This record gives sequence, structure tokens and C-alpha cells, in this order.
Amino acid sequence: MTPNRWSDLDRPPLNETALRRALVTGDSLWTQLEVAESIGSTNTELAERARRGDAAPGAVLIAEEQTAGKGRLDRSWTAPPRSGLFFSVLLSPEPPPQRWGWLPLLAGVAAAGALARAAGADTGLKWPNDVLTTGEGGERKIGGILAERVGADSVVLGIGLNVTLRQDELPVPTAGSLALAGARGTDRDPLLRAVLRALADWYARWTAADGDPTASTLLETYAAGCVTLGRTVRATLPGGDELVGEAVAVDGDGRLIIASEQGVQHPVAAGDIVHLRPATGE
Repeated sequence: MTPNRWSDLDRPPLNETALRRALVTGDSLWTQLEVAESIGSTNTELAERARRGDAAPGAVLIAEEQTAGKGRLDRSWTAPPRSGLFFSVLLSPEPPPQRWGWLPLLAGVAAAGALARAAGADTGLKWPNDVLTTGEGGERKIGGILAERVGADSVVLGIGLNVTLRQDELPVPTAGSLALAGARGTDRDPLLRAVLRALADWYARWTAADGDPTASTLLETYAAGCVTLGRTVRATLPGGDELVGEAVAVDGDGRLIIASEQGVQHPVAAGDIVHLRPATGE
């Protein structure tokens, strides 16, 4: 008999009722929560619901499986059912739109910090939108973040995190999972609660500071956890041009500052690059 892909005992389903009870409370950022068995893309679906008026700010949409998950620049994101956390949230930010570019970085800080605490994993951030595990096995990408504008006043923020992927299930050699990194906890329910609570906490700090990354300590915290800084990198730009230099800082707009060998500092935004890789050892 062919094994049912939903019957893996090592990958139990999320408890929607318990998650809603824990996260959708009177004083919470989160206003509604749904766990779907299978969905194309949580970002696409939640954005469509928002446009129809079927989702309010604070909505959380989680998928046990994404059949058309996507990352930055429409790259695909694939993982077996129930092997990770794949979800999107709908936000209506109060700070000015020119500061909304900090939202993916904010989500990275929240996710990396929550996983370090809840799963006991060594985590880091690769600019602009990757969550990594770091340690004896080297750096491996376990998560990605995608923010998409919806109308004039809303943003859908999507997060995908690999939790129990096994070695033979990794989509690319540079990928990883919490389980492969030796995390002490891979129960998805407490991990999801931790990530969403951390996201709400950082969002509240950022909002209280009117989106100012310095006043909210977001810039300082992001820089402390960003493994990209201090390394020589190669940024591939649209059209095939390349920029090589040391990643020296993240500026107040969330851009990466790359210093060339000539000492010229070039700020690049996430939308300005196709790939960012180490300049050597590729």
C-alpha cells in the first residue's frame, strides 16, 4: 500500500483550536487564525482575501502544505507537508510607508530570536530575507521571508521555516532545518506560538517608534544577528552587472552598504539585487 503523505507520525498536525486560544486574545495583534491543510501560497491567498474584504488586519493564515509557495523574485519554495511552518500575516502599518521596507528584516529578527529561545538553535540572518541555522554544520538556510504590498495601506508578510526536513528532502544543498541543526525542540505548535508572539512584540516596538529602526532598537538587533556583515560579498544586479566588496553596515533604510576595494560605499536595497553570495568559495 502506498504510504499516505499525511500519515507521518513524526509530523503531527498543528492544533488550530489551541493556537487560536493562545494567540487570538483581546490584547493581541492577531485577530483571526486559520490552519489550511493545503494551499497554493499563503501570501497569495491572504492578499486575495484582503482585497475582497474577507481578511482583517491581524489575520494569520497557516498552511500545512504549500503547493505554490514562493520566495523573493517569484522563486519557488517547496517542502513536504507538515515539515515546517508556512504562514502569512496581514498588517496595516501605522508608520509611514517609506519605513515599511523594515518589515521583512523585523520578521527575520523575530523569527531568529524566537527559534533560538524556543528550539535551542543557533540562528543568524542573511541579508535581506533569509533565516539561517549556524553551528558545527555550517550555515544553512532554514527560512525565508516575503513582504507584499496590498492596496494603499496593507502588507502581507509571509514566513516559511523548515522544521523537520530530513537530509534527503532538502531542496538545495545550502538548505537546512531545525532538526538537522540538532535543535532541542521541533514541536511546531510551541515554535509557531513563539514566532508569532515575537513578531507581535517587535511590530509593537517598531510601531511605537513610528517605524524608526534606531529608536526601536531594530537596526541594532538586526545588525548583531546578521552574518552578512563583515564579509566580502558579490551582489548580482538586474542586467547581469556585479558589485563586489565588503558588507560593512545596514543603513537606516534597511539597505546593505557594500564598500568596494576603492573605498566607495554603495547602498543596495533588496529590490536592487538578484543574488547576494560570498565573493569567494562559491
